Amino acid sequence: MKKIIFALSMLGTLFTSCSDDFLEKEPFGELTDQQVVLPENIEPLVISAYSILNGQGNEASNAFNSPASNWSFGDVLSDDAYKGGGGTGDQNQIHRMEIYTTDSQIKDVEQKWSVLYEGVNRANTVLKALKNTTEFDEGTKNQRIAEMHFLRGHFYFELKKIYNRISFIDEDGNYFSNTMITPEEVWGKIEDDFNAAFNVLPETQTDPGRPTKWAAKAYLCKTYIFQQKWTEANAAADEVITNGGYSLMSNFNEVFLPENDNGPEVVFAIQYSINDGSPSNYNGSIGDRLMPPGGPRYPQYGFLRPSQNLVNAYKTNALGAPLLDNIDVTATDNVDPRLDIVVGRPGVPYKDLGINYEENWARDLATYGPYGPKKRVISANDPNYLPSWPYVTAANYYIIRYADVLLWKAEAAIALGNLEEGRTYINLIRERAQNGAYIQNLDGTADAANYLIATYDTPFNSPEAAVTALRTERRLEMAHEGHRFFDLVRWGIAAEVINTYLEKEKIERGYLTGAAFVEGKHEYMPIPQGQIDSGGTDDNGKPLTTQNPGY
Repeated sequence: MKKIIFALSMLGTLFTSCSDDFLEKEPFGELTDQQVVLPENIEPLVISAYSILNGQGNEASNAFNSPASNWSFGDVLSDDAYKGGGGTGDQNQIHRMEIYTTDSQIKDVEQKWSVLYEGVNRANTVLKALKNTTEFDEGTKNQRIAEMHFLRGHFYFELKKIYNRISFIDEDGNYFSNTMITPEEVWGKIEDDFNAAFNVLPETQTDPGRPTKWAAKAYLCKTYIFQQKWTEANAAADEVITNGGYSLMSNFNEVFLPENDNGPEVVFAIQYSINDGSPSNYNGSIGDRLMPPGGPRYPQYGFLRPSQNLVNAYKTNALGAPLLDNIDVTATDNVDPRLDIVVGRPGVPYKDLGINYEENWARDLATYGPYGPKKRVISANDPNYLPSWPYVTAANYYIIRYADVLLWKAEAAIALGNLEEGRTYINLIRERAQNGAYIQNLDGTADAANYLIATYDTPFNSPEAAVTALRTERRLEMAHEGHRFFDLVRWGIAAEVINTYLEKEKIERGYLTGAAFVEGKHEYMPIPQGQIDSGGTDDNGKPLTTQNPGY
């Protein structure tokens, strides 16, 4: 079996509503407190907690409003991507996010919050049931408890990085609104979940969809990185690198092929599948279904369009180092070979289709420019691609891959003053890009562009140079994986980078005129208004849940 399938369809018998006379009768289709602790009912509850990882929280096909990949929250809000689609009115609420006029009633703000808290709720439901059961195999019980701590840690991590001032509820029903618990205390709760998972989870899993001990340690490392706990992050990264058994694949392009989506580089992934009997193939990459780039083989949804700024970031100088001049790439420029793996560029072959990507593939070319997404789009020839509505794939989304861990190690080392150690780990990433297979022209006789990349072969001459190299490498390696905006925020440079980006982009992308990032506000999404309205008040009549600054 390729992967564990977390089906949504089987959950109907667990969560259907009861009739009007439910006070007199045992609810049909619901589980009583006595039933919920039975082993045959707990395992479906476990599956339900995994199933919502994909962001699909209802019976509609709109998980693109709460995508697990965070393409809208992490890429479009950054300097890496435009919203795309059929103009600014197509999914206008994402357009408003892109130009930083978000408010607390935007659908994506509300739905992402709702889906993530539903994940918390499902994990808590399992944890409570496992605490109260006496009939579950002890070893399996402990492992499922650890898995639910891992999942709950993930859901809270996502909430924390997107909304910052979040509420917390545990499996015992203890509730702390965002005026009762600080963001720092929430970080501590997340650390507790990943530590609890690490202490119990096995080093390997038969089902690749379940987290391992080293996935928990890697996520703990990420939690430390976001808090700038450099000593702890450095030690956690070392443990994963030494003990996890992970490795970089030799070719960057192959990392994102479906046959490798539980490969040696994948630390933890959301498992997708198609043609498995689920309604409307909702177990596929439903949150990314607007990503197909158009052209002769794909529907022309055309969302997540690479920015000119991102394309320019892949330029290299005569020595193969990043140029970072933000001058538009020309056909004669040297470029990092990862560019044509991440971005569909006119005149460059697209996947294994035997055709070049052309600018007329791009939907609304005048608004969003000529480039298309490529990195996480799979070949239309691949059986893991569904060539009919909703055009989803079975290619997993990687929450953490080994390149993340290596770059976190480099970042922590540099922050601790170990610039040479940081350079070593950055170079591991660049060596893979340098030595891997390059995209060829259609007849296979030459490289498709002037690819040139080199490692950093001399020591960094200052901490600032090391930080620049690290941050550049993370952008080039992780582009369009939903991380860029959150990196800018945690580095404290979001306002500077994004406003500089907008200044030039407005010249070519006129729809960005008027966009401005406000420091101290736009680093986080607003708390959904519905949550504030329903959050209750204290004894003095003051809201228990309050809005983020600036909204």
